[in-house]
Amino acid sequence: MEKYDIKRRDNPRILLFFWTNIILTLILLLGLGWQQFFNKNSYEDMERRQTERRIYLPGPRGDIYDRNGKLLVGNRPNYSATVILDDLRPEFRKEYSKLIKRSRQKIKERVALTPNIYKQKSPPLPNYNELKWEARSNVIQEYLDVIKSVCGRQVELKQNKMIRHFNEQLLLPLPLAQDLNPFEYAQLIEGVPVRSPINVHTSSARYYPYDSLAAHTLGYVQNVNPDLAHLPQDGIKNFTYKTKLGKTGIENSFNRALTGKGGHEIWQVDPLGYQNKQLELISPKQGDNLITSIDIELQKIAENALGKRTGAAVAIDVSTGEILALVSHPTYNLNDLSPFISQNTFNSINDAGAWLNRAVQLSYPPGSTFKLITAIAGLKKGLIDATTTVNCPGVYRVGNRVYHCHSKKGHGSVNLEKAIAVSCNVFFYDIGLKLGIDTIEAEAKNFNLNHKTGIELPYETKRLVIPSKTWKKETIGDSWTPGDTANTAIGQGFLLVTPLQMACMVASIARDEIKTTPTLKALSRQSQKSNIQSHPRIGLDQNKRRLLLKGMEAVTSRTGTGRLVDIPDLPIAGKTGTADFRAHGKEVNLAWFVGFAPINKPKIALAVMVEGTQESHDYHGGSTAGPIAKDIFQFYKKRYLDR
Repeated sequence: MEKYDIKRRDNPRILLFFWTNIILTLILLLGLGWQQFFNKNSYEDMERRQTERRIYLPGPRGDIYDRNGKLLVGNRPNYSATVILDDLRPEFRKEYSKLIKRSRQKIKERVALTPNIYKQKSPPLPNYNELKWEARSNVIQEYLDVIKSVCGRQVELKQNKMIRHFNEQLLLPLPLAQDLNPFEYAQLIEGVPVRSPINVHTSSARYYPYDSLAAHTLGYVQNVNPDLAHLPQDGIKNFTYKTKLGKTGIENSFNRALTGKGGHEIWQVDPLGYQNKQLELISPKQGDNLITSIDIELQKIAENALGKRTGAAVAIDVSTGEILALVSHPTYNLNDLSPFISQNTFNSINDAGAWLNRAVQLSYPPGSTFKLITAIAGLKKGLIDATTTVNCPGVYRVGNRVYHCHSKKGHGSVNLEKAIAVSCNVFFYDIGLKLGIDTIEAEAKNFNLNHKTGIELPYETKRLVIPSKTWKKETIGDSWTPGDTANTAIGQGFLLVTPLQMACMVASIARDEIKTTPTLKALSRQSQKSNIQSHPRIGLDQNKRRLLLKGMEAVTSRTGTGRLVDIPDLPIAGKTGTADFRAHGKEVNLAWFVGFAPINKPKIALAVMVEGTQESHDYHGGSTAGPIAKDIFQFYKKRYLDR
């Protein structure tokens, strides 16, 4: 017999079970309460991560204007025919079921035809994963066919691209036909039924009203995935549309300012990841606008003057360093690169050698335009004054080698003014050898010709050569010779500079300073006062400077090498140059002109370089580059000086 009656309330086993049950229930309730009231945030976060998705919306880029407020780069609507995958799910399921039935029927027929094979093993099962993607492809292809029938656009969507979109961008519209033109857009809007899943998605693409004008200066953009590091690190999965990154030109240099501020949407999704309900929307904002220093009308004149020839031209405001025009040919139509660059377009531009900005990315021998540096060095050293003359018989002997002047008969007795005006090589051979390469090198570096200008353009070349004894020994392995000095004195030999550097050099001479800092950003009247170029003086007294300027003015006179640049009522200081150049295995020549105007109160300085591309091209500074410079000076005079 039991010692205790099990029906009695004081039975210890009943009491033990009762209190144990009470304690466990209290622990459970406390635990539930703790999770409900004190630990709920972690579960809410877990729920958000499982049921919410964020779509990042890049902001449109800011517009770019010229100095007079004309739009150079803007945004245009970019229309694409798209479908939302969530809307196609019923059709996916229907097509999937149809394919499964068809696949099973084929298996049955195969078993019936070869029963002996399947006596010992089971018949194969359909490949359900392949059928799933085939069903999706079939449904999407139906809508591609609709687009083709409505607007005549031949479109296709590769399966790997579709699979990637399903796996990585499920919440975003699937593009079926991109960058619809206005006619296709109108036909699609008119021809597609109202209840059709096909939608027209509108994004923005860069638009260039002037097509190829200033293409290398303005630059283009590239579609990239945005950096999402700034978004909240809350565990919500992010989706994003492509954003635009400045690849070249101003688009690259001012990318941070031009880039818009992104917004986002937050969507609640179902267990399969499809959209269910929008929970939040923050609209994106456009980037800052930029006013450049470019005068697009002056740019147009310069580009038309250069025409189809290969070369570069740079025009600078003498006082501020603002770039008024920057030309590089061959060029390309910027609208062909928006919203993306096709392979055919890339190949065409590449074959033409048009990607490079010849004004800043390539360096060339400056030819006789460099004689201005030699002249300044001679004036500063006291080797040249008003009485200095050199006899030019057409040849000049340096050791055992004879160097020629471009005038076979020679120029006779020449002073500095005539030497600059007629570009006498013999005069500068003589002065250069008396100066020595160390002095010429120092003066060229004094004008910053051995350094990049610092303009707000990417990829400015570092391949700049102001040769010296040390440079030749380290680079070529040979000792410096007097012939090297003679060649350097007339801008040949190892010298390499950019057209932009030469424009800055002549702008500096116009102000009687040694440096010009160029900029592509328009300066306000207030900022112009504080940003007027102010650098150390060249170091010539008034008489010596007058000698230099008289020679440069004589260049554009009736007897000068730049007489084709002459413009009535506009005194121009200039210097022509013709240089030998080896490019792509061919010996070609370069035609140069540098100058500024008006002489008494300089406003504009420019450099023009035309590059021979064939050995048959017989280019000269005065006859080839000079007329281009004249067109630029004439337009500037009419637009700014004749008011």
